[in-house]
Order: sequence, then C-alpha cells, then structure tokens
Amino acid sequence: MGLNNWRYAASRVPLQWARSLAALLLALALAPIAHAQAARPQAAAPASEATRTVLVMGDSLSAGYGLSAAEGWVALTADRIAKTKPGWRVVNASISGETTAGGAARIVDAVVRHKPAVVVIELGANDGLRGLPLREAKVNLARMIGASQSVGAKVLLIGMRIPPNYGPEYTQGFERNYTALAKQFDVALLPFLLQPVASDRANFQNDNLHPVAAAQPKLRDHVWTALEPLLK
Repeated sequence: MGLNNWRYAASRVPLQWARSLAALLLALALAPIAHAQAARPQAAAPASEATRTVLVMGDSLSAGYGLSAAEGWVALTADRIAKTKPGWRVVNASISGETTAGGAARIVDAVVRHKPAVVVIELGANDGLRGLPLREAKVNLARMIGASQSVGAKVLLIGMRIPPNYGPEYTQGFERNYTALAKQFDVALLPFLLQPVASDRANFQNDNLHPVAAAQPKLRDHVWTALEPLLK
C-alpha cells in the first residue's frame, strides 16, 4: 500500500442520475412506513429519538477483523463520541468481506432504519483486491452517497489504496475514484484510511492487510480529523 500521490482520469458518474436513483429507491423503501404511520394515531416522539447517529458502512477494516469488539477504530471512535459529543451515537454496520456492491444494496435500508445525521463510507478495498471494474465501484459508491444525502445526512468518504502490482492504470484509477466522487458530490474525504500505519509492517496482522489492536487508536485519530467537523 504505497503513499504516492497517484492521479488517473476516472469516468464520471452523472450527479443528477445518482441522486435521482437514490431518491427513487428511498421513496420505495419509505412508502410502506408512511402508509403504516398514516393508519395509526401519531404519538409523541421518545426523547431518545433526539440522539443523532453516525452510521459507518465499511468492510473488515471497520468491522474490527481479528480484534475484540472494543478494539477497532470504530468502537474507539464511538467511545470518544460518547464522552465528548453528547447527543450523538455510532452505529457500526460494517461487514467483513463487504464490497461496494454489497454496500449499495444495503444503504437504503440502513438510512431508513437508522436515520443518520452522518454516514461514513469505507468501502472499496475488496473490490480492488479482486480487480473489479473501476466504473462499477464508482457507481456503487455514488449510489451510497446519493442515498445518504437524500435523507439529509452528511457524508464522510474514506478512501483506500491498493498495492502497485495491480498496475499503474488500475491503482491510480482506484484512488482517483474517491477524489472524483468527493468533488462531484461535495462531501468530506479522507483519502487513505491506513495512512498513519501503512509504512510499518509491525502495525499489521499476519495477513499484512488488517491493522493490529495497537494501531487502531492511530486510525481513530486519523478518521477523527475528518469526522469531528461533521459533528458540529
């Protein structure tokens, strides 16, 4: 996982198309809920509903692969938010092995269920390691961003990089997907999740892919630089 500042002219996903698709999917998901609510008297909202949610949609890097439940960077972030940001909570919907296609398939249900104020999207590594087409990954991420924005959520897009042995065209295009989407949708971007730990092999488990527990606080602090402004 190099740290070079690669550039590649990735194909653009039409912004209006992505948002229209997300809005349509969201409307279809909400229709049964709206019908059920109209059929019964409206009760006062519980006080707990005032809590604002940070929804994390990620893969094994966010699910805490090989770690205890409390050791991953998302759990550490949740603990920090609980102590420093009253009225906020973190829901970790990350799944080990998840791809951008899986995230795109789950996003509408997730935003309807959790009604997040902030959505953190950390996906793409598994797409890259499998050599999946860059445009497919870009469309999937665009759908996730569009669905999140359709419910009024702010978005933090977390990028990933892949080893250079995949070839410069693919690796540069892979990185470029994230920067292009962040600019296109005007969302916050953390270019590379593993930036503070990637250069030291000791920070990784035996698979050389997943950071060890001791490296997780560094990832938490790294993500916090981009996430904390969205909580204000």
